[in-house]
Order: sequence, then structure tokens, then C-alpha cells
Amino acid sequence: MKFITTLYKSKGVIFCLLLLIFTSCQSSKKGVTKQIKKRPNIILFVSDDHGKDALGCYGNPVIQTPNLDHLASEGTVFNNAYCTSASCAASRSVILTGKFGHATGSYGHTHDYHHFSTYDTVSSLPKIMEENGYYTARIGKYHLAPEKVFHFQNVIKANQRNTVEMANKCQEVFEKEEPFFLYFCTGDPHRGQPTGPNWNDPNSFGNRKKGYEGVEEVTYSPDEVLVPSFISDTKEAREELAQYYQSVSRIDTGFGLLMKHLKASGKMENTIVIYISDNGIAFPGAKTTLYEPGMNLPCIIKNPLLKNQDKTNNALISWVDLTPTILDWANINYQENQFHGKSFTGVLTGAEEKERTEIYASHTFHEITMYYPMRVVRHKNYKLILNIASGLEYPFASDLWVSSTWQERYRSGAQYYGKRKVEDYLHHAELELYDLDKDPDEINNLVNSKEHQEIFEMMKKKLKKFQENTQDPWKIYWEKDYSLQGTGLDL
Repeated sequence: MKFITTLYKSKGVIFCLLLLIFTSCQSSKKGVTKQIKKRPNIILFVSDDHGKDALGCYGNPVIQTPNLDHLASEGTVFNNAYCTSASCAASRSVILTGKFGHATGSYGHTHDYHHFSTYDTVSSLPKIMEENGYYTARIGKYHLAPEKVFHFQNVIKANQRNTVEMANKCQEVFEKEEPFFLYFCTGDPHRGQPTGPNWNDPNSFGNRKKGYEGVEEVTYSPDEVLVPSFISDTKEAREELAQYYQSVSRIDTGFGLLMKHLKASGKMENTIVIYISDNGIAFPGAKTTLYEPGMNLPCIIKNPLLKNQDKTNNALISWVDLTPTILDWANINYQENQFHGKSFTGVLTGAEEKERTEIYASHTFHEITMYYPMRVVRHKNYKLILNIASGLEYPFASDLWVSSTWQERYRSGAQYYGKRKVEDYLHHAELELYDLDKDPDEINNLVNSKEHQEIFEMMKKKLKKFQENTQDPWKIYWEKDYSLQGTGLDL
């Protein structure tokens, strides 16, 4: 009888424990659900080849971008935001992994015969967010591989040149109960087809005579556009810039509609909105180069959960910083050494004590025929570019080579393209050092300047250390020790 009573009591204790565990689990699940509901939604809006040159909030009085300008008025405009590679696929891999492309195998384009691909062991932002309770969706340009690394739960189909259609199709994302991460990528203002059969016909930049359904196109006269200093002011350049402006305004129209749908969903006040471009304007001297027009890009961030955001910010930030920053906003834990980038959440809140004075960049390919590895360090106002393949002629992206803007220079035998000599553009020095405060166009190479030798040596050390810390295969440049390449054997 004593045994039965003891057993009964034991069972009672076990039952109570099980009940407590069950209740605790239910409470925990409710807590998780409640926590997830409190997490912010995040929209990462990425345009294709859009420079700072064509946005009202960055000082262009001609271009019509009222919706992006409104975002800037409510958020923060970054003046020193940088991609790490001025090439579409390579840049996008960095945005979604928080690692430099040379460490993930993301050396260049993924599509067609180029066939570069990120290592399948790499963790990506969308997968991490999905694992932590976020609903992930993408629409528009993808340009990433393999899919199992950059997986999104929902792939929404739409014409990536029609941002109005894209915005309308994203309404389903706003209806989800769980917090969402929307990766919205336009095909604009990337170059499209030439407008005619002649070499000097301007590129369309995706514009069509019949337009796009639902889009009220904004057109521009070649006479009114602003020609950036790195481009020669010619008839051909102005005609292409007018097409480019029109494509940018189409982005703005779709962005405005997306924000309208977000507001109607009631989730505007709990949604962080980030606007960036993958690389600079698709003109020679910008895209595929690591000069300022290719890598210093628009970045506008509105975080409604912050009470006070500076209207402008001069901190040096990089696309390699985006993944850890977004994970911080999403309250998702990670190891600091998990990424090459560093969260800049403290920059927006003013909580970051140490000033951000450095960024790095790494470009190896664009198209597979464009081998030209470059590494960059910017430290305060100084910038050092290492052209590892400087003995080669600088390779052209196929669409930039055939552009009427470049062909006019090439066919006329012009000495200059913008402020840079054509010869200097085609044949880069092995090392280029610039003082961006005094020389924003990066024309005066200070490598041989006696008064800059201390800075030059310091910058070289920083670049070498960066390559070592990020497992860059091209670190062999410094020692010329090719045994560092490995055995080539699968051991």
C-alpha cells in the first residue's frame, strides 16, 4: 500500500511537471509569436546601376524623384555609402551575405556563360531571417546563385522594368501575419537596347516608345540633363543621360506606389525601408570601376522605430555592413566574426562611439572575359587602389564599349574622356593614391609624391591586412609567393 501511495504521489509530481512544461511551452510559443509580431518588417529596395548623380535628395535639381526625396526627408541620407564591387552580381552577393566576394566565390556574373556562383556553404540574409520567423519574398532582378544559398520563400513574378506592376504584386506580402523581409529589385536604370541601328543612337535604358502599363513616364531633354564631371559633355552623352533619367523616374514612380500600398496595409510605422543601388551609373568611368562614381552610391534609410534620425550622415559604410545591420534591426543574434561587415545600427542612433573612417572594396570580374582584380582601401579622405592586373588594358563591359557615349570618344580619337585622359583610363597604374578632399575626380596619383609616402605606406599595410583577414586569394600579390595558392589537389 505504501508503494502504491508513493507511486501515486510520484505520478502526481510527474503529471504536475508535465503540465508545467506544457504550460511553459505554450507560454513560450505565445511569447515567441508576440516577439515576432513586435519585430519590424524590412524592405530592401535595390535599383540597378543608379548613381548619386540622379536623385533630387543628392542635389540634382533636374531629375524628378519626389517619392525617394520624400523617403529622404523622413529618414537618413548617407553621403559615404559604398558598394564593394561595381558589378551587379558580385555586389548583390555581398549585400546578402555580409562577406566580400573573393571569400565566397562570388567573383562575377552568375548568368549565361559567366557562371560564377557563391559557395554552397555560405549563409545568406534571407535564409537566416526565415530560420528566425521572418516571411521572405523577392521580386525583380535576382542575379544570384545558387538558389539554395539565396533562397526566398516567395518568388513574385513581374516585369522588372515596370515598378508599378512590381509594387502592385507586392501587396500580398504586406498581408502576412509574420514580419516580412521584402527584397525588391528593379531592372532600371540598367542599360537596355539601343534606340536605333546607328552607332550614335542612344541606349534606351529600358525605356519603350509604348511605355509600360500603369506607368506615367517622365521624359527629359538632352539639353537639361547634368553631365557628371567624369563624362565628356557631348551630344551623345547627353542623349544617353536623358534616357537614363527617364528610367530613374520610373523607379521613383513604382517606389511611391509601393509606399502607398504599405501605408494602406497599416504597417508603415513598423517597417524599415532601405533604398540603395548595386553599383554606379552604367557609363564608362563608373560601373565596373572602383573610382568614386562606380562605388559611392545612394543610400537612404528610414527606420520609424527610431525617434530621431539625422537627415544626413557622413559615416563611411559599405554594402558588406548591410546583412549584420538588418539582423540587428530584426533582433536576430549572430556571431560578430560571422561576417566581414559590421552593423551600423549605432550610426543611426548616435550610439556608436568610434567614428567610421574606413571602407574596403574588392572587384575581380564583371563578365568572365573581364579579369581585372582590384582592391581598395579608403581611410578618411585618402583612397588607395591596387590594380593587380595593371599590365592588362582595362577591360570594358560589353554594353559600355558599344555605348554611343564611349564610341564618340573612341571614333574621334579624343585625348580625354571627362577629366581623365583616355590613355589613363585604358591603362591604370599598379597603385593609385588619391586625396578625395582635394581631388574628388581622382586624377592626381600621389603614389610618387614625397610628402605622401608615409600615408602611402600606411595605406598599403591596411590593404594587405584586409586581404589577409578576409582570405583573399590575391594576397599573393604582396609576397609574390605562389605557394600560397595551395596544392590544387583535392585532399
